[in-house]
Order: sequence, then C-alpha cells, then structure tokens
Amino acid sequence: MDEKEKLAYYKRTGDLETLGRLYDPYMSLLYGVCYKYLQDADKSQDAVMSIFEELIEKLRIHQVDNFKSWLYVYARNYCLMRLRRDRKIVMVDIEDHLLESEQQLIDTDFVRWDEADFQKLESCIETLTNEQEQCIRLFFLKQKCYKDIADQTGYTLSKVKSYIQNGKRNLKACMERK
Repeated sequence: MDEKEKLAYYKRTGDLETLGRLYDPYMSLLYGVCYKYLQDADKSQDAVMSIFEELIEKLRIHQVDNFKSWLYVYARNYCLMRLRRDRKIVMVDIEDHLLESEQQLIDTDFVRWDEADFQKLESCIETLTNEQEQCIRLFFLKQKCYKDIADQTGYTLSKVKSYIQNGKRNLKACMERK
C-alpha cells in the first residue's frame, strides 16, 4: 500500500496500526523540526508523540494530499503554538516576522528578548496614534485578525490595515532610534 492508500484506509477505518506505519518513517524528521523550535530533547520527543495523538483525530477530518508536507507544516505549527502557549516566543521583528493570524506561520529562528526590550517596545507603542496603538495591540498582542479588529473598533477594514501598517513602520523606526 502506498502513502495515499494508507491515508485513505486510515480515514475510512481509523486503524491505528495503519496510522503508525504511515507516521513511523517521519518520526526522526519531526523530531528534528520540533528540536529546531523547542531546543529541548525531552520536549521534542514529547511533541512527536503528542502530534501522533492529535493525528488520530485530525487525519480523519482533513483532506491530506501530500502527507509529508502536511505533516511538516503541522509539526512546525504545533511547536510554534506550544512556544506561544508557554510564552517563550516574543515579538522579534514586527515588520518581517508577524503575520495576520489567519496566514501561514513563518519558518524562521526566533530571538529572545529581555525585559529592557519589552520596556522599549511598550514605550514605543505609547508614541503611536490612538488608532494605531489600538490596532497594533489587538493584532499583535491579542492576535486578532483584521476583520475582528474592524468589528471590535468600528474602523473599516482598509483603515485597520492602514493603522497596522503605519503603526508597524512607526514602531520599527522608534525601536531603531532607542
């Protein structure tokens, strides 16, 4: 049975042995992906096992055409969400690395900030116009999408995008000055 047939069979039957045979060749690849993000051997091994457990349900729901690519993206997103949940990821380079929450996450290395960086960022956020500050806080800190921000603030979608874009540019300039 090839990979597509195994996927189809698993989706039909829920046979865990088939899922195990499908997952097994990718475990070392996934461990490497997880280790790249989590930087901890035990956490990476736990993540590989947790991803398998999540696949039990996810693969019965989602249509997957290319298992290897889908699994890689799923593992990467799993690790990024775990880091975010553990509050170990911080805003790095707002202009280049943070996207709207509905877009695909970026595959990049993250830099850890110290308390002085956060204080500098907070003081720069306070220099923005009220509209920019409100949209920036909702977008980056509350992880709201453009539409949710527009609904919450009453601004048009184009105004929200403009406030975020201009706010990011102003934040970047402020951070570089300090």
